[in-house]
Amino acid sequence: MYIVTGGAGFIGSAMIWKLNQMGIDDILVVDNLASTDKWKNLVNLRYTDYLHRDHFLEMVSGEDDPFGTEGIVHMGACSSTTEKNADFLMENNTRYTQVLCQFALTHGARFLNASSAATYGGGEFGFSDDHAGIARLKPLNMYGYSKQLFDLWAMRAGVLDQIACIKFFNVFGPNEYHKGDMKSVICKAHRQIKEEGRMRLFRSYRAQYPDGGQMRDFVYIKDCVDILWWLLEHPEAGGIINVGTGIARTWNDLANAVFAAMGKKPSIEYIDMPEIIRDKYQYLTRAEMGKLRGLGYTTPFMSLEDAVKDYVTGYLAKEDPYLDSRGI
Repeated sequence: MYIVTGGAGFIGSAMIWKLNQMGIDDILVVDNLASTDKWKNLVNLRYTDYLHRDHFLEMVSGEDDPFGTEGIVHMGACSSTTEKNADFLMENNTRYTQVLCQFALTHGARFLNASSAATYGGGEFGFSDDHAGIARLKPLNMYGYSKQLFDLWAMRAGVLDQIACIKFFNVFGPNEYHKGDMKSVICKAHRQIKEEGRMRLFRSYRAQYPDGGQMRDFVYIKDCVDILWWLLEHPEAGGIINVGTGIARTWNDLANAVFAAMGKKPSIEYIDMPEIIRDKYQYLTRAEMGKLRGLGYTTPFMSLEDAVKDYVTGYLAKEDPYLDSRGI
Protein backbone atom coordinates (compact mmCIF):
# COMPACT_ATOMS: atom_id res chain seq x y z
CA MET A 1 0.00 0.00 0.00
CA TYR A 2 1.04 3.58 -0.71
CA ILE A 3 0.14 6.20 1.87
CA VAL A 4 -0.44 9.81 0.82
CA THR A 5 -0.81 12.29 3.66
CA GLY A 6 -2.53 15.51 2.79
CA GLY A 7 -4.11 13.27 0.19
CA ALA A 8 -7.16 15.48 -0.32
CA GLY A 9 -5.00 18.59 -0.65
CA PHE A 10 -3.36 20.14 -3.67
CA ILE A 11 -0.17 18.17 -4.28
CA GLY A 12 -1.43 15.11 -2.40
CA SER A 13 -4.52 14.60 -4.55
CA ALA A 14 -2.51 15.23 -7.70
CA MET A 15 -0.09 12.54 -6.55
CA ILE A 16 -2.96 10.08 -6.11
CA TRP A 17 -4.01 10.93 -9.68
CA LYS A 18 -0.47 10.09 -10.80
CA LEU A 19 -0.47 6.80 -8.90
CA ASN A 20 -3.81 5.94 -10.52
CA GLN A 21 -2.27 6.72 -13.92
CA MET A 22 0.44 4.19 -13.12
CA GLY A 23 -2.18 1.55 -12.33
CA ILE A 24 -2.01 1.88 -8.53
CA ASP A 25 -5.14 2.24 -6.42
CA ASP A 26 -4.10 0.45 -3.21
CA ILE A 27 -3.73 3.83 -1.55
CA LEU A 28 -4.48 5.12 1.94
CA VAL A 29 -5.53 8.78 2.01
CA VAL A 30 -4.66 10.64 5.20
CA ASP A 31 -6.04 14.12 5.76
CA ASN A 32 -8.29 16.36 7.84
CA LEU A 33 -11.32 17.01 5.68
CA ALA A 34 -13.40 18.75 8.36
CA SER A 35 -15.95 21.04 6.67
CA THR A 36 -13.75 22.07 3.74
CA ASP A 37 -14.32 21.37 0.06
CA LYS A 38 -11.16 19.28 -0.17
CA TRP A 39 -13.25 16.11 -0.42
CA LYS A 40 -14.10 17.14 -3.99
CA ASN A 41 -10.45 16.59 -4.94
CA LEU A 42 -10.97 12.88 -4.22
CA VAL A 43 -14.10 12.31 -6.29
CA ASN A 44 -12.30 11.42 -9.53
CA LEU A 45 -9.64 9.31 -7.81
CA ARG A 46 -9.29 5.64 -6.87
CA TYR A 47 -8.06 4.71 -3.39
CA THR A 48 -8.62 2.03 -0.77
CA ASP A 49 -9.35 3.93 2.43
CA TYR A 50 -9.27 7.26 4.26
CA LEU A 51 -8.02 8.06 7.77
CA HIS A 52 -8.08 11.26 9.76
CA ARG A 53 -4.55 12.51 10.39
CA ASP A 54 -4.85 12.14 14.20
CA HIS A 55 -6.05 8.54 13.99
CA PHE A 56 -3.30 7.77 11.51
CA LEU A 57 -0.65 9.27 13.81
CA GLU A 58 -1.80 6.96 16.61
CA MET A 59 -1.54 3.94 14.31
CA VAL A 60 2.02 4.69 13.16
CA SER A 61 3.28 5.54 16.65
CA GLY A 62 3.39 1.87 17.66
CA GLU A 63 5.83 -0.85 16.69
CA ASP A 64 3.78 -2.55 13.96
CA ASP A 65 2.96 -1.60 10.38
CA PRO A 66 -0.77 -2.27 10.05
CA PHE A 67 -0.80 -1.19 6.39
CA GLY A 68 1.92 -3.20 4.62
CA THR A 69 3.46 0.10 3.57
CA GLU A 70 5.38 0.29 0.29
CA GLY A 71 5.89 4.03 0.28
CA ILE A 72 4.75 7.21 2.00
CA VAL A 73 4.27 10.51 0.19
CA HIS A 74 4.03 12.98 3.06
CA MET A 75 2.39 16.13 1.73
CA GLY A 76 0.27 16.79 4.82
CA ALA A 77 1.12 20.01 6.66
CA CYS A 78 -0.13 23.48 7.44
CA SER A 79 1.20 25.40 4.44
CA SER A 80 0.05 28.88 5.41
CA THR A 81 2.99 31.27 5.36
CA THR A 82 1.07 33.65 7.65
CA GLU A 83 0.25 31.09 10.37
CA LYS A 84 1.30 32.58 13.73
CA ASN A 85 0.71 29.62 16.07
CA ALA A 86 4.27 28.35 16.40
CA ASP A 87 3.35 25.52 18.79
CA PHE A 88 0.83 24.20 16.26
CA LEU A 89 3.39 24.31 13.44
CA MET A 90 6.02 22.60 15.58
CA GLU A 91 3.62 19.77 16.38
CA ASN A 92 1.77 19.49 13.06
CA ASN A 93 4.64 20.08 10.63
CA THR A 94 7.84 19.12 12.44
CA ARG A 95 7.08 16.47 15.06
CA TYR A 96 4.44 14.71 12.94
CA THR A 97 6.97 14.36 10.12
CA GLN A 98 9.62 12.99 12.48
CA VAL A 99 7.26 10.27 13.72
CA LEU A 100 6.22 9.33 10.20
CA CYS A 101 9.81 9.27 8.95
CA GLN A 102 10.85 6.94 11.77
CA PHE A 103 7.88 4.68 10.98
CA ALA A 104 8.83 4.49 7.30
CA LEU A 105 12.50 3.75 7.98
CA THR A 106 11.68 1.13 10.61
CA HIS A 107 9.47 -0.77 8.16
CA GLY A 108 11.55 -0.33 5.02
CA ALA A 109 9.13 1.98 3.24
CA ARG A 110 10.18 4.72 0.82
CA PHE A 111 9.62 8.15 2.42
CA LEU A 112 9.06 11.33 0.43
CA ASN A 113 8.54 14.50 2.43
CA ALA A 114 7.40 17.95 1.35
CA SER A 115 9.94 20.49 2.49
CA SER A 116 9.64 23.98 1.03
CA ALA A 117 11.49 26.72 -0.81
CA ALA A 118 10.34 28.92 2.09
CA THR A 119 13.32 27.46 4.00
CA TYR A 120 15.60 29.57 1.78
CA GLY A 121 14.32 32.79 3.36
CA GLY A 122 15.24 35.90 1.45
CA GLY A 123 17.66 34.01 -0.76
CA GLU A 124 20.73 35.65 0.73
CA PHE A 125 22.45 32.25 0.77
CA GLY A 126 21.16 31.22 -2.64
CA PHE A 127 18.86 28.34 -3.51
CA SER A 128 21.20 25.37 -3.51
CA ASP A 129 19.96 22.02 -2.19
CA ASP A 130 23.51 21.07 -1.20
CA HIS A 131 23.39 19.69 2.34
CA ALA A 132 26.44 21.69 3.42
CA GLY A 133 24.43 24.89 3.47
CA ILE A 134 21.31 23.72 5.29
CA ALA A 135 22.21 24.97 8.76
CA ARG A 136 22.83 28.57 7.70
CA LEU A 137 19.41 29.12 6.08
CA LYS A 138 17.14 31.65 7.77
CA PRO A 139 13.44 31.23 6.87
CA LEU A 140 11.34 34.41 6.93
CA ASN A 141 8.22 32.84 8.42
CA MET A 142 7.28 30.19 10.94
CA TYR A 143 5.99 27.83 8.24
CA GLY A 144 9.40 27.80 6.55
CA TYR A 145 11.10 27.37 9.92
CA SER A 146 8.94 24.33 10.76
CA LYS A 147 10.10 22.71 7.52
CA GLN A 148 13.71 23.71 8.14
CA LEU A 149 13.62 22.08 11.57
CA PHE A 150 12.73 18.70 10.10
CA ASP A 151 15.49 18.95 7.50
CA LEU A 152 17.99 19.70 10.29
CA TRP A 153 16.63 16.86 12.43
CA ALA A 154 16.98 14.38 9.56
CA MET A 155 20.55 15.51 8.97
CA ARG A 156 21.49 15.20 12.65
CA ALA A 157 19.79 11.80 12.85
CA GLY A 158 21.85 10.58 9.88
CA VAL A 159 18.78 9.62 7.81
CA LEU A 160 18.65 12.45 5.28
CA ASP A 161 20.16 10.41 2.46
CA GLN A 162 17.72 7.55 3.13
CA ILE A 163 14.68 9.74 2.41
CA ALA A 164 13.82 12.51 -0.04
CA CYS A 165 12.90 15.98 1.22
CA ILE A 166 11.46 17.90 -1.70
CA LYS A 167 11.76 21.67 -1.65
CA PHE A 168 8.86 22.76 -3.83
CA PHE A 169 9.06 26.22 -5.36
CA ASN A 170 5.95 28.03 -6.68
CA VAL A 171 3.63 25.16 -7.58
CA PHE A 172 0.37 25.84 -9.40
CA GLY A 173 -2.32 23.78 -11.07
CA PRO A 174 -5.54 21.79 -10.65
CA ASN A 175 -6.90 20.90 -7.19
CA GLU A 176 -5.73 24.03 -5.41
CA TYR A 177 -9.23 25.52 -5.45
CA HIS A 178 -9.85 24.98 -1.72
CA LYS A 179 -6.77 26.89 -0.56
CA GLY A 180 -8.31 30.33 -0.08
CA ASP A 181 -5.64 33.04 0.15
CA MET A 182 -2.95 30.39 -0.45
CA LYS A 183 -4.18 29.66 -3.98
CA SER A 184 -1.78 30.49 -6.78
CA VAL A 185 -1.98 33.90 -8.42
CA ILE A 186 -3.07 32.12 -11.61
CA CYS A 187 -6.15 30.69 -9.92
CA LYS A 188 -7.02 34.05 -8.37
CA ALA A 189 -6.24 35.95 -11.57
CA HIS A 190 -8.54 33.83 -13.70
CA ARG A 191 -11.51 34.83 -11.54
CA GLN A 192 -10.45 38.49 -11.43
CA ILE A 193 -10.07 38.69 -15.18
CA LYS A 194 -13.34 36.87 -15.78
CA GLU A 195 -15.26 39.17 -13.45
CA GLU A 196 -13.44 42.49 -13.84
CA GLY A 197 -11.42 42.25 -17.05
CA ARG A 198 -8.17 42.94 -15.20
CA MET A 199 -5.89 41.42 -12.56
CA ARG A 200 -3.96 42.82 -9.62
CA LEU A 201 -0.29 42.41 -8.72
CA PHE A 202 1.74 43.80 -5.83
CA ARG A 203 3.84 46.88 -6.26
CA SER A 204 7.57 46.48 -5.79
CA TYR A 205 9.35 48.11 -2.87
CA ARG A 206 12.86 47.56 -4.22
CA ALA A 207 14.31 49.80 -6.89
CA GLN A 208 15.91 46.95 -8.84
CA TYR A 209 12.53 45.32 -9.42
CA PRO A 210 9.77 47.16 -11.32
CA ASP A 211 6.15 46.68 -10.31
CA GLY A 212 5.26 43.13 -11.27
CA GLY A 213 8.92 42.44 -11.93
CA GLN A 214 9.42 40.36 -8.80
CA MET A 215 10.52 36.89 -9.89
CA ARG A 216 9.50 33.35 -9.04
CA ASP A 217 10.35 29.84 -10.16
CA PHE A 218 6.87 28.70 -11.21
CA VAL A 219 6.45 24.93 -11.60
CA TYR A 220 3.36 23.05 -12.82
CA ILE A 221 1.77 20.42 -10.60
CA LYS A 222 1.94 17.78 -13.35
CA ASP A 223 5.72 18.17 -13.51
CA CYS A 224 5.87 17.89 -9.71
CA VAL A 225 4.00 14.59 -9.51
CA ASP A 226 6.07 13.15 -12.35
CA ILE A 227 9.13 13.86 -10.20
CA LEU A 228 7.51 12.38 -7.08
CA TRP A 229 6.72 9.19 -8.96
CA TRP A 230 10.29 9.01 -10.26
CA LEU A 231 11.59 9.43 -6.71
CA LEU A 232 9.35 6.60 -5.49
CA GLU A 233 10.84 4.40 -8.18
CA HIS A 234 14.41 5.44 -7.38
CA PRO A 235 15.03 4.93 -3.65
CA GLU A 236 18.73 5.57 -4.18
CA ALA A 237 17.87 9.23 -4.87
CA GLY A 238 17.93 10.79 -1.43
CA GLY A 239 18.49 13.98 0.49
CA ILE A 240 17.12 17.45 0.01
CA ILE A 241 16.01 17.94 -3.58
CA ASN A 242 14.78 21.16 -5.19
CA VAL A 243 11.70 20.95 -7.40
CA GLY A 244 11.32 23.99 -9.59
CA THR A 245 12.15 24.60 -13.23
CA GLY A 246 15.45 26.36 -12.62
CA ILE A 247 14.08 29.43 -14.44
CA ALA A 248 12.79 32.57 -12.71
CA ARG A 249 9.96 34.43 -14.41
CA THR A 250 8.27 37.70 -13.43
CA TRP A 251 4.74 38.10 -12.16
CA ASN A 252 4.15 40.20 -15.29
CA ASP A 253 5.14 37.17 -17.40
CA LEU A 254 2.66 35.09 -15.45
CA ALA A 255 -0.11 37.66 -15.89
CA ASN A 256 0.48 37.89 -19.62
CA ALA A 257 0.32 34.09 -19.89
CA VAL A 258 -3.07 34.03 -18.12
CA PHE A 259 -4.50 36.77 -20.33
CA ALA A 260 -3.21 34.94 -23.44
CA ALA A 261 -4.75 31.66 -22.31
CA MET A 262 -8.08 33.45 -21.84
CA GLY A 263 -7.82 35.19 -25.21
CA LYS A 264 -7.82 38.66 -23.62
CA LYS A 265 -5.65 41.77 -23.82
CA PRO A 266 -3.51 42.28 -20.68
CA SER A 267 -4.79 44.76 -18.11
CA ILE A 268 -2.80 44.83 -14.85
CA GLU A 269 -3.39 46.97 -11.76
CA TYR A 270 -0.55 47.28 -9.22
CA ILE A 271 -1.64 47.46 -5.60
CA ASP A 272 0.07 48.02 -2.25
CA MET A 273 1.59 44.97 -0.61
CA PRO A 274 0.12 44.23 2.86
CA GLU A 275 2.46 45.44 5.57
CA ILE A 276 2.30 42.05 7.32
CA ILE A 277 4.33 40.46 4.49
CA ARG A 278 6.24 43.48 3.16
CA ASP A 279 9.39 42.86 5.20
CA LYS A 280 9.29 39.10 4.59
CA TYR A 281 8.61 39.10 0.87
CA GLN A 282 10.85 37.09 -1.46
CA TYR A 283 11.74 39.14 -4.54
CA LEU A 284 13.51 36.30 -6.33
CA THR A 285 13.33 32.52 -6.16
CA ARG A 286 15.11 30.22 -8.58
CA ALA A 287 15.70 26.55 -7.88
CA GLU A 288 19.15 25.15 -8.54
CA MET A 289 18.24 21.93 -10.34
CA GLY A 290 21.64 20.31 -10.78
CA LYS A 291 21.08 17.72 -8.05
CA LEU A 292 17.86 16.27 -9.49
CA ARG A 293 19.37 16.16 -12.97
CA GLY A 294 22.53 14.61 -11.58
CA LEU A 295 20.48 11.89 -9.91
CA GLY A 296 19.18 10.90 -13.33
CA TYR A 297 15.86 12.72 -13.84
CA THR A 298 15.89 13.92 -17.44
CA THR A 299 12.27 14.80 -18.31
CA PRO A 300 11.94 18.44 -19.46
CA PHE A 301 9.57 20.83 -17.68
CA MET A 302 6.57 22.47 -19.31
CA SER A 303 7.11 26.13 -20.19
CA LEU A 304 5.23 28.66 -18.10
CA GLU A 305 3.04 29.61 -21.06
CA ASP A 306 2.15 26.00 -21.94
CA ALA A 307 1.44 25.09 -18.32
CA VAL A 308 -0.76 28.14 -17.76
CA LYS A 309 -2.68 27.39 -20.95
CA ASP A 310 -3.25 23.78 -19.87
CA TYR A 311 -4.44 24.89 -16.43
CA VAL A 312 -6.71 27.68 -17.67
CA THR A 313 -8.32 25.92 -20.63
CA GLY A 314 -8.43 22.41 -19.18
CA TYR A 315 -9.57 23.25 -15.66
CA LEU A 316 -10.27 26.84 -14.62
CA ALA A 317 -12.50 27.46 -17.66
CA LYS A 318 -14.84 24.68 -16.54
CA GLU A 319 -18.04 25.54 -14.67
CA ASP A 320 -16.92 23.39 -11.74
CA PRO A 321 -13.15 22.80 -11.95
CA TYR A 322 -13.39 20.09 -9.28
CA LEU A 323 -15.82 17.84 -11.07
CA ASP A 324 -15.98 18.90 -14.71
CA SER A 325 -12.30 18.54 -15.55
CA ARG A 326 -10.40 15.68 -17.05
CA GLY A 327 -7.77 13.85 -15.07
CA ILE A 328 -6.72 15.54 -11.85
